[in-house]
Amino acid sequence: MPYEVHLSQACSRALEKMEHIDRERIINRLKRLSEDPYPTDSKFMTRHLGDKVFRIRIGDHRALYKVKDNENLILVSKIDKRPRVYHR
Repeated sequence: MPYEVHLSQACSRALEKMEHIDRERIINRLKRLSEDPYPTDSKFMTRHLGDKVFRIRIGDHRALYKVKDNENLILVSKIDKRPRVYHR
């Protein structure tokens, strides 16, 4: 069963501000996450409130997301370029 991918408001705003080519690349990559939430190029980062937080690389950008297996849900919390994505 495919997972649902939900973006935070900050992610939605960040995508709106990006160039079209970058936005399309990121959206396509996030769609692929719905089929495989743990791709081989993902990296486990930490735990937050009991959920595992992963990172995927999409060109110069990084996406941080949580996987809620019991709900078949992926919550994308942050999308940004590498130097900025890890700062709160």
